Amino acid sequence: MKTIITFISVFIISILSLTAQEGQKEIVIVGSMHTVPKIVKQSYKPMLRRAKKYNPTAIYVESPRGNDTISWEYLKNGWSDSYKEFYYLSDSIQNVFTPNSEKYNAILEKSFLDMTTDDLDFMISTFAYNRDNGNHEFYSYIKKHGVDGSKNPTRHEDGDLTFKLALSLDMKLLKSMDDQQTNKEYHNAWQKCGKEGTTNGNNAINAELNKKTYSAAKLPAIFRGLGKHTNKRKSLERLHKMSSFTYVNVETEGCTKAERYWNERNHRMAKNIADQVMASDSKKNIIIVGASHVIGLEKELKENFPNLKVVLAGE
Repeated sequence: MKTIITFISVFIISILSLTAQEGQKEIVIVGSMHTVPKIVKQSYKPMLRRAKKYNPTAIYVESPRGNDTISWEYLKNGWSDSYKEFYYLSDSIQNVFTPNSEKYNAILEKSFLDMTTDDLDFMISTFAYNRDNGNHEFYSYIKKHGVDGSKNPTRHEDGDLTFKLALSLDMKLLKSMDDQQTNKEYHNAWQKCGKEGTTNGNNAINAELNKKTYSAAKLPAIFRGLGKHTNKRKSLERLHKMSSFTYVNVETEGCTKAERYWNERNHRMAKNIADQVMASDSKKNIIIVGASHVIGLEKELKENFPNLKVVLAGE
């Protein structure tokens, strides 16, 4: 009798465990290299095939959220010319454009094939009005290249991968998750760490890491496998080490601050992702982000949001 009860108990626990796993929301993280040289302009294709096979129900991109006023306050005069241009475009649109939620929702109900040029122009203006850079770039890409996407790689790996994936899934909206609230401080600390490293050997370590990264990528680049190579854990960990300045042997003020700001940014990005995932019905979520962030995001998501399943695209 005890054996039967034990068997039934184990069986019920197993069923409950499987049910919980089936209902668990998943996040797959894909690392990209942003803008790439012409010689590796096809590098996004293997990861695009993997992403299509995964068939996500939501796509997250490394773009600041429209309501992140702290990030935009920095970016309007920050490091990126494209973000500066977009910020002031957004400001100008807000003075002349009138949003229309009914028209917006009606256009979203259409397939991409059925959207007219006027529809695309309206959506582009709406996203600019809302300071939604991710979707503004997406719909501008559609207007320029059509619903099949660019015939030739644009060399903007994020866009080549993200936009073609979204178009293939007829997914109308991308979700932004970036945070650049302390990027000014990070860049200042980065420069300070570099100056400090000229006399203590830290720069020599960084140079050696760069050399190893370059050497390891040569063959994958030649055989169009750079995307897969970049998403291997060993490659990702090396990129994380360089961006977080954890390679240093001698801890200095600049390097320590740079590491802190890098980790804080990954922490806030992870929260931006997790909050949106948990508030949505989407079970299969894909994150397309600069490869240097992947290890940090994985750590933050697993530590702070254990109810979410986190998977790296290369594993």
